[in-house]
Amino acid sequence: MDATRRQVLAGGSLALLGTGFLSRVQRVAAMQSGTSGSMIGALKRQAAGTSEKLLLNPQPGEEGPPQPADFDRLPLEWNKRTVQRFKTTLAEKEIHAFLMRDPLNITYLTGYWHTKTERPQAVFMNADQADPWFFYPALDRDIVRSWWFGGGRMYFDFHHGDGAFPHLGRVQQGKKIDLFKFMLGGIKKHGIQGNRIGLDGELYPSQIKKAREVLPDFEWVDVSETIMEMRQVKTPEELALWRRAYVYFDRAHAFARDYILTHGTDVTDYEVKMATELWINDQLYSDLDLANGAAHHGVRSRIGLSVRVGPVTAYPHPNQPYYNRIGRNMALQIAGSCRIGGYGHENYRAFIIADRAGNIDPHMRKLWEVSRECCDIQMRESLEGVTCSSVAYKIHKYQLEHGVAKYVYHRPAHGAGVEGHQSPFIALGDYTMLRANMCFSEEPGLYDPENQCGFNWSNTIVVAKKSGYRMSRVPYGEEWCWLKL
Repeated sequence: MDATRRQVLAGGSLALLGTGFLSRVQRVAAMQSGTSGSMIGALKRQAAGTSEKLLLNPQPGEEGPPQPADFDRLPLEWNKRTVQRFKTTLAEKEIHAFLMRDPLNITYLTGYWHTKTERPQAVFMNADQADPWFFYPALDRDIVRSWWFGGGRMYFDFHHGDGAFPHLGRVQQGKKIDLFKFMLGGIKKHGIQGNRIGLDGELYPSQIKKAREVLPDFEWVDVSETIMEMRQVKTPEELALWRRAYVYFDRAHAFARDYILTHGTDVTDYEVKMATELWINDQLYSDLDLANGAAHHGVRSRIGLSVRVGPVTAYPHPNQPYYNRIGRNMALQIAGSCRIGGYGHENYRAFIIADRAGNIDPHMRKLWEVSRECCDIQMRESLEGVTCSSVAYKIHKYQLEHGVAKYVYHRPAHGAGVEGHQSPFIALGDYTMLRANMCFSEEPGLYDPENQCGFNWSNTIVVAKKSGYRMSRVPYGEEWCWLKL
């Protein structure tokens, strides 16, 4: 190993283990409450950590966050009800069969969580069919067959050779199979109800030609908006699972804040991220029913943190690493996302670190205060029956009225779903009407590369009738966000 490489390792992430990293983690972990036992039990215990004591009480009333779910993923019964709702909607359009090819739609309807790659997968159902028919690659055969499975057509891999199934003892160099036609052939053999097939998207011209060859008597109808409208409005079960994810993410924010207050300028933003993820995911996975690694248990569950300090905060989407020593008179952001059973979302807080005398820079303070107020505007205006554009307009008008126009780089928010970014968008050109239980991020950020600071927030704002509400209990106030080291 050359000298340069040794120097990098000595000063980089691997050096954490040799510089007291674990002891620093243990020191902060000792401050936290509920380091063992169930999540529901942890909610009832008094918080012992400095920051956990500052977490907000849940918003009272009917239009506040639901109680956290006591399940790790949506039950299969939920998927069956959702499929039936979808079928009922399609029947009103005289569509009695559907084919979903987008992994997000497949998972939403059937609960079959799988990894998206170049290998195509699809689910097909007729209106009178009780169980879904799948098109799938051999590497996922155990996952798909052990969930909600009513048959299907399997191919070996991408690219699939005619008749080649090595796992069945058939190894041959057959002609490359057209997987789209192979799928359509399987659907034809399975049987199709009616003469119209709902599809989540449009077919390419080449696919239309193939579809006419294999299924000449059927009309393909784009129902992507129908399925998206269903996914946009969350059910009580989805919101409860979403809230459960935030229980852990709120604790992660408290841990990260305590880590910074405890170790101050001795650590990097990268170390805070690594320490917090190590601690909170241990809490999360200890509480989930993982069944010793059995399939379909603990699906899409993880807390991911992102911590950045100093100049890197001044860019909405930086292309530089988050590896900077925490210092005074700097902007800092604790961010990331949380998922349990695929549900959950972002949670960002914007911080200002005071100078040695304990003073807050006036320019950073203004950007921080304006962006924070814009968060409150979005929450108040997230009402059923208003348009996305009207909410964005009020936020941007406030920004202009307070003289921060040059620091505005993007729309205030995007819709939130299991994929992260989901339509609709809190943007000037989106006139979608808000409906109760739609979920959005909260990001009216302001950025100043010249002065090396930026402030962006996020949460999940849920649309309601009188005022939107937030999923997270992490505060937005000066007591939480203005730090003295």
